[in-house]
Amino acid sequence: MHVQDSHWSSALAAGATMSAPKGGGRPDGARTTPLRVDAQRNLEHVLRAAREVFGELGYGAPMEDVARRARVGVGTVYRRFPSKDVLVRRIAEEETSRLTDQARAALGQEDEPWSALSRFLRTSVASGAGRLLPPQVLRVGVAEERGLPDQARLPQQRTQAVGELRLVPEATAPAPVAVAAEDDAGAAQLLDVVGQLVDRARASGELRPDVSVSDVLLVIATAAPSLPDAAQQAAASARLLDILLEGLRSRPA
Repeated sequence: MHVQDSHWSSALAAGATMSAPKGGGRPDGARTTPLRVDAQRNLEHVLRAAREVFGELGYGAPMEDVARRARVGVGTVYRRFPSKDVLVRRIAEEETSRLTDQARAALGQEDEPWSALSRFLRTSVASGAGRLLPPQVLRVGVAEERGLPDQARLPQQRTQAVGELRLVPEATAPAPVAVAAEDDAGAAQLLDVVGQLVDRARASGELRPDVSVSDVLLVIATAAPSLPDAAQQAAASARLLDILLEGLRSRPA
């Protein structure tokens, strides 16, 4: 079972001190002129490779691994993303936005509360977004959990032991990584929409009353194992999610 690596902190620390090679360009998003066809193609290759590498190895994976997977030189990666920090934030922001869109689609297109929540979970796990969730999405918003006991408990991503997942009180958890305002806004939007799905399913009596938004995001993070064979990965994710969904449902007294 794969849970995203907590190398996020080291990735940002490395990005803060790592400079681009000579001739490096401005960060992605600062360009005002359209990309050439070959440059656009290289950018797409780099982004696809980064999603794969970070999804498999965590955000601590080096830029050289991304370059090799994209089949470009590392200088090409740095021309678009002058530090690892910039690339990591780009990938995490896109995955958070993707999850938010999936949650909104489920909320707007499913009339039954449980169907909406289960659709969101199945779509999100199938997309593999759980392997790329940034830590602040799993940590932000605990104070906003309404009327739940033991609100101060949050999923803490793995540290030393591979595959270990611990629930720790917020008071003893490591300080969250400083994030940009847009990162906080993206996480807040995701938590808000998922919160609506959870509230509806809980009010219908189909969701266990003790299940929180952070529990739902934890399901997404843990039900997306990274396996070398795509068919095995899909089958394992589907099977694991079926088991977890059963655990989320309320049972008649």
